Amino acid sequence: MGSDETSIPLLKRIGRRVGRRIGEELSMPPRHCKEQYRHELKYLISYGQKADLNVRLAPLLDHDSHARDGSYTIRSLYFDDYWNTAYQEKVDGVLTRKKYRIRIYDYSDRVIKLERKRKSDSWIYKEDAPFTHEQFDRILAGDVGFMEHSEHQLCREFYVEYVSNVLRPRVIVDYEREPWILDAGTVRVTFDMDVRAAVDGFDIFDRTLPTLPVLEPGKLVMEVKFTEFLPQIVRDILPGKAQEITAASKYVLCYDKASYLRGFDYWQEGWNVPSV
Repeated sequence: MGSDETSIPLLKRIGRRVGRRIGEELSMPPRHCKEQYRHELKYLISYGQKADLNVRLAPLLDHDSHARDGSYTIRSLYFDDYWNTAYQEKVDGVLTRKKYRIRIYDYSDRVIKLERKRKSDSWIYKEDAPFTHEQFDRILAGDVGFMEHSEHQLCREFYVEYVSNVLRPRVIVDYEREPWILDAGTVRVTFDMDVRAAVDGFDIFDRTLPTLPVLEPGKLVMEVKFTEFLPQIVRDILPGKAQEITAASKYVLCYDKASYLRGFDYWQEGWNVPSV
């Protein structure tokens, strides 16, 4: 195989294009939008870099009060339609896209949220609606009729997509998150560690599901989210231009990792597991 760009794994090519395009510049938010969009930057870093960043962040940011002992577990069940649109648009680098997921924290049913994450270039907008454990069980069983007349618009729109576009569960994504916040949450820095795909089921409350790691050893994902601007004091301590800015999606990575469940052969000669 030659040394041209076609030999570079697709996710790395996307990441490099995003890195070249963004650099330290920020794109404009979508025009004519009423929603509060936030800017999002992602970095693939080592645990050594994280330790250095923690020292630098400590005088400037606070730990999120929701994180007991400094971190918590996030588990999300992602949905996609008949054509795997959310997956394919991410891989193809489509700038405006959306995806649905049901999310819990620390394997508990105290907070269950249906979420829709919409993205326009590097700007994100998240909506959510509360769920009960019983409602989640009904969705897992394919009983979504109760959502048709829900008081929450997001639930009604999920119902329409479930019925018309055959929206179905695809993969469970797990990771440990260490969150830092500044200025009442307008700036948020998170370290997502031990990112893994849970396999052999879609029950997010089943702690016994086997999991498969999706990042290369010693790596984690750092995300920086902010609204209108990123304060210079925070920008100065972030990984520089030389660091990899990754466009990799946890959903895409976990979906690919679990592809063998759908009959794909990871051991096929000449086929590489996508990595960030």
